[in-house]
Amino acid sequence: MMRKTSVILLSAACGAALTLMVTQPRAVLMGSTARAATSDTYRQLNLFGDVFERVRSDYVEKPDDSKLVESAISGMLAGLDPHSSYMDAKSFRDMQVQTRGEFGGLGIEVTMEDGLIKVVSPIDDTPASKAGIMANDIITQLDDEQVQGLTLNQAVEKMRGPVNTKIRLKIVRKGSDNPIEVTLVRDNIRVRSVRARVEQDDIAYIRVTTFNEQTTEGLKREINNLSNQIGADKLKGFIIDLRNNPGGLLEEAVTVSDAFLERGEIVSTRGRNAEETQRRAAHAGDLTKGKPVIVLINGGSASASEIVAGALQDHKRATLIGTRSFGKGSVQTIIPLGSGNGALRLTTARYYTPSGKSIQAKGIVPDIEVLQDVPDELKARTDTKGEASLRGHLKNDGDEKTGSQSYVPPDAKDDKALKTAADLLHGIKATASTTPAPTTSDKPAAKPN
Repeated sequence: MMRKTSVILLSAACGAALTLMVTQPRAVLMGSTARAATSDTYRQLNLFGDVFERVRSDYVEKPDDSKLVESAISGMLAGLDPHSSYMDAKSFRDMQVQTRGEFGGLGIEVTMEDGLIKVVSPIDDTPASKAGIMANDIITQLDDEQVQGLTLNQAVEKMRGPVNTKIRLKIVRKGSDNPIEVTLVRDNIRVRSVRARVEQDDIAYIRVTTFNEQTTEGLKREINNLSNQIGADKLKGFIIDLRNNPGGLLEEAVTVSDAFLERGEIVSTRGRNAEETQRRAAHAGDLTKGKPVIVLINGGSASASEIVAGALQDHKRATLIGTRSFGKGSVQTIIPLGSGNGALRLTTARYYTPSGKSIQAKGIVPDIEVLQDVPDELKARTDTKGEASLRGHLKNDGDEKTGSQSYVPPDAKDDKALKTAADLLHGIKATASTTPAPTTSDKPAAKPN
């Protein structure tokens, strides 16, 4: 039975396993060379078996056999590249929730503060917002269990659950003398990967935080809403903010790019063999109706974000503003391993922009570079190291590039990249604090062998 696979692009280190299929004709052609390689592989597997049995019998404490096997698999995959890994059953479920973008839950964004769960904000039209939960509320108990001592992930997992099931929360709220107890019924919650607002009365600002199954739908909705709200005659253009977006699903990167293009290639992916090359092209229908588009990127924009930025830049459909992107130019395939066995995340291809460039370990250089003013206390933590700094990363031809600035000011009035984008849409030239990014002499990357 053929297993279902998903293609995902993320900047964080992750992984999968390799299944090698050799056809009979190829075995015949390779002859003794293939037999020798196979024989050597079996000798190595015998070595692994010997070590496994020695650990089982002689280790100071009785080890868990399943953990030994999982650790061996994880080690094998970690030795390939930073993005290939083994996911156990729980990690696989978490990844599915992340990429699906919807789950049974309460509809609150939370963070950890002093060992307690603090509400960042309730999501509109969810059980949390309907029950009156407010930003800055402190959740102290979940179904009579103290939150203190739990990790943020453990607390979030307890709040999630099947739709129509109940959970009781105890909340401490500033200004209230006594704790507030509320019982919520879990509902289907959709993660908001797209947020939007009107900027300076005549600009549509759209922030894309990740590429999950809800992203394209959310983007189309916000383009339509903002276009109607501002009015076609008044609308100066769109700012698409991809800063610190770590990536996500390849298909969503393609459909998001397609929303701004009428025709042409969006991305090509090339595996080990020439016959594995795939090309994705745009379909007619620019949802912005030809309005100017500016894309904001920085050192935290990776993978799927870079596909969108690269496609719009190569087709001269958008002006890129900010700092050089992360530089993750590889594609991972998720391979489920059956019930309860988790999944493999395996790097199976490199991707190339429409002009044939690989951004692996190089990143995308913006058309206009804008550096933010970073507070002194944050300067040591606002530069990403980039793909090129990851141990075992896939190499690229030519000079590889280190990371770049990834700081985004929390207050929009301090956001120099956003201001530059708005000025550009209003016909104001870039100021002395912004410079056109240096051009590169990179030739289209050679097709990998």
